[in-house]
Amino acid sequence: MRGLLQYTACFFAFFSTGFLVVATWTDCWMVNADDSLEVSTKCRGLWWECVTNAFDGIRTCDEYDSILAEHPLKLVVTRALMITADILAGFGFITLLLGLDCVKFLPDEPYIKVRICFVAGTMLLIAGAPGIIGSVWYAVDVYVERSSLVLHNIFLGIQYKFGWSCWLGMAGSLGCFLAGAVLTCCLYLFKDVGPERNYPYSMRKAYSTAAASMAKSYAAPRTETAKMYAVDTRV
Repeated sequence: MRGLLQYTACFFAFFSTGFLVVATWTDCWMVNADDSLEVSTKCRGLWWECVTNAFDGIRTCDEYDSILAEHPLKLVVTRALMITADILAGFGFITLLLGLDCVKFLPDEPYIKVRICFVAGTMLLIAGAPGIIGSVWYAVDVYVERSSLVLHNIFLGIQYKFGWSCWLGMAGSLGCFLAGAVLTCCLYLFKDVGPERNYPYSMRKAYSTAAASMAKSYAAPRTETAKMYAVDTRV
């Protein structure tokens, strides 16, 4: 059961990390709505803006100004949150790989490998927080901006809605939460709880070695005594 939970968490962690990275570095966080008067598709991302002509399919992209330049608060905060989520999810996934039973890393220390999986789950849970905050905040800001224009009867010729990159960020964050929950809660419930299994293999080996040496020390006098009796019997 523990192996199944590990593989399930690894599956979700892999795709969640990929979704977060793809969402951060793609250009479709905002896309023009269907009720716009534009004949081309405009997508805005965290780093650049792209326009695709509806007739010939030619795509042109313009990068934003330098990172040090002034940008809207929504853009700056979402960048920081998504990069933080990418780093934490990446480290969490790598840590999870080291904790899998099929990976030959500390094969004689199952208790330590369970701890490694727990640490990986904690990192994935933490990674999901900035990811979901950045994605939802960006989506809500786009929705509020569009709704306020409609409410005040202001039509600028183009209306934006949140695009598939924003959806990927939300999906990746939820996947991190799910993988982290499996590793921290479910895996802990199904871990081995036997009194002998709560200790690392190296400690158990040391105890068994000490017990064997004590047994030999007690067996040595009995062996010498048996030899003396054997000599007396021959005489």
